[in-house]
Amino acid sequence: MTDDDRGTPNPWSREGSSEPQDEQPGQGTEASQPEPAESQASPEHGTGHQPTAEHQAPYGGFGAYPAGTQPYGAAPYGMPPYGPGPQSSSIYPAPPVSQSGRRSGPGKIVIIAAIVGLLAGGAAGGIGGYLVASDTIETPTVNALDQPRPAKETIDAPQGSVEAVAQKVTPSVVQLKVATGEGTGEGSGFVLTDNGYILTNNHVVESAEDGGNLRVVFQNGRSVPGSVVGTDPTTDIAVVKAEGVTGLRPVELGRSDDLDVGEHVVAIGSPYELSGTVTSGVISALHRPVSAGGNAGGLASVMDAIQTDAAINPGNSGGPLMDMSGRVIGINSAIYSPGSPLPGSSSGNVGIGFAIPIDQARRVAEEIMKTGKATQSYIGALVSDARGGGATIRKVEPNGPAADAGVKAGDVVIRVGSRLIADSDELVAAIRAKAPGEQVTFTLRGGETVTVTLGAKTVGG
Repeated sequence: MTDDDRGTPNPWSREGSSEPQDEQPGQGTEASQPEPAESQASPEHGTGHQPTAEHQAPYGGFGAYPAGTQPYGAAPYGMPPYGPGPQSSSIYPAPPVSQSGRRSGPGKIVIIAAIVGLLAGGAAGGIGGYLVASDTIETPTVNALDQPRPAKETIDAPQGSVEAVAQKVTPSVVQLKVATGEGTGEGSGFVLTDNGYILTNNHVVESAEDGGNLRVVFQNGRSVPGSVVGTDPTTDIAVVKAEGVTGLRPVELGRSDDLDVGEHVVAIGSPYELSGTVTSGVISALHRPVSAGGNAGGLASVMDAIQTDAAINPGNSGGPLMDMSGRVIGINSAIYSPGSPLPGSSSGNVGIGFAIPIDQARRVAEEIMKTGKATQSYIGALVSDARGGGATIRKVEPNGPAADAGVKAGDVVIRVGSRLIADSDELVAAIRAKAPGEQVTFTLRGGETVTVTLGAKTVGG
């Protein structure tokens, strides 16, 4: 048993789950002409969005007929409302009939147009007579199609804009495709080195470790084989290597220990296989404990996440979250999913996404690239949620870091340093965000404090 074994499951779900992956956002229907719904493209594998069919609204009525006019339909369809006219009506289909029995649609528009013309006839006749008595004046037609095309934009995108970030980082973002005997999946990643090392999520490529075929697709469409260098399932981080490539453009890594809530961010990835998709938003919260269960009984991933409202959907997993200088501050990894509204469908993005802080990812990636494995910090205790908040120490491993510090079974941890601990997930997230060997101070319920030196254990492979 380890410190990631918690008594109460966290409601957050990782996009690597088995939830269905198609998304069809709802769309409203206006009274006359509907606007097409915008498709939303979590970081999971999935197919593209299938837009819903649009429906024309029924013809609307125009109110009562003015006094002295005939209701539409008194004359054969196709005849003018005044005087005799051609009798042929087979050329046009009959207009729809409203519930009141009156005809509606284009026919009614013709009648009203004729009446308006009559009402304006007196004034128009006077003006027309004056114009005939003098020279005829023709107003020139203004046509937008006759206007010359504007010159192409030659200036660079404004510094600090979404456009500038996209131009800087998009060439360094890749699409990762994994094919196994059970099917295919895809996600995102970003370039760490010019010779092909790429950082991504463990859940994007873990099936490639079991014999799956991994392909790395660059923004220019080039596709090359890839291999898994190493993974850390506990933090959902992995490094892969694109084979036979040189001269790639690595990203610029930022830092995640000085971010602010409300700060603008940009996400790039391949939601629903739409590679190079750019979305933007803000940092909604920091140090958000997020737990997602491992596949096939594997270790659960617990991250001390950055929460963002930038649109993240299945396929964004492993892609970068950037600040407005184009520096990577996190790895997009999970979304909150309130549940599918219909069987076989996925709710997709609801504006609550989570990214692994880049400071933690950087340390893990460096270890994997050097040794092929990662080390994870731990305290050597079994924990669960405590009533009233905090994390209860249920069992202490002999000779482990917690035991050496004097932590006992039954203790309730309410703070790690200055950070409040709401439940067991938050305690695990706070520990895993630290490097092995760091010293942390636990505040226990009752006011007692203990200093724990975090241990190290090898994870992944």
